[in-house]
Amino acid sequence: MIEPRFPITPEQIDLVVTEFYALVRQHPGLGPVFARHVSDWPAHEAKIAGFWRNAILFERSYDGNPMQVHARAGDVRPGMFEPWLGLFDMVLHKHLPAETATAWSALAHRIGRSLRAGLVPGTTKGVPNLRDDTGFGPPILR
Repeated sequence: MIEPRFPITPEQIDLVVTEFYALVRQHPGLGPVFARHVSDWPAHEAKIAGFWRNAILFERSYDGNPMQVHARAGDVRPGMFEPWLGLFDMVLHKHLPAETATAWSALAHRIGRSLRAGLVPGTTKGVPNLRDDTGFGPPILR
């Protein structure tokens, strides 16, 4: 059994994902973009919670390709990453112990940088560094 990257429960992951997407739906810049692509919010939230359980708890509960999905959407813009990560960080720090929130935030920001590099024209390209540089576990991608 692989140890989690940092201490967190599946229930905490679900709580963060649910609250985050409630805020996204209300956000003036992000909400309309997500509304164009997500018709079943509970299913979307369950899929994303599975992504995070895979990335943090190594449950292998996610089957998807985030880069491909976001590229197919066709409307991811450079200015979307900061508010997305800002909302995410706000939810993390509201609901989790500081050390856990900080570790998850670092992981989310690393994934965000990789997505931006792959999706936004003019962003420095290259192989994204998804290796864990926080000391909280093995690489994200294996």
